[in-house]
Amino acid sequence: MATSVLNVRPPALTSVSEPLPFFYGTTRLYICYLCPYAQRAWITRNCKGLQDKIELVPIDLKNRPSWYKDKVYPLNKVPSLEHNGKVLGESLDLIRYIDANFEGPSLFPSDPAKREFGEQMISHVDTFTSGVYSSYKGDHPVQQTSAAFDYLEKALGKFDDGRFFLGQFSLVS
Repeated sequence: MATSVLNVRPPALTSVSEPLPFFYGTTRLYICYLCPYAQRAWITRNCKGLQDKIELVPIDLKNRPSWYKDKVYPLNKVPSLEHNGKVLGESLDLIRYIDANFEGPSLFPSDPAKREFGEQMISHVDTFTSGVYSSYKGDHPVQQTSAAFDYLEKALGKFDDGRFFLGQFSLVS
């Protein structure tokens, strides 16, 4: 008989949620479940196996608690990470920070050429996404997105030592 694992996600905090105790030793990752930028940091946390080390705190962005901006992250965006008495933000910075400062498998390759190319690929994601989304509004979506997909196709062939972009599973995969 097969068994399944139930993944229970905490409910999102809203404007009526009580403030959490801040900077008392718990590391927290503030996210919105639907935000792709927050998902980057959430995926990093999970890939490194840090579910027991970094508490997930979802925020309802349409009805967010006022104390989040006042006490946690003045920019009032997600993701943010509360760690060692400070709060950090910006998804790309957070994935690098989590990878460098927490245990678990490294999500960046040790090979300098692959690491540099990986950084380029991660930085390209926003350009790619913007191009694809804007093509939905245009008259010629295939022509508008072909360069974005050509870039990815070329990137897939750069390293031929595995089935992932960098030859190994990484944040770029």
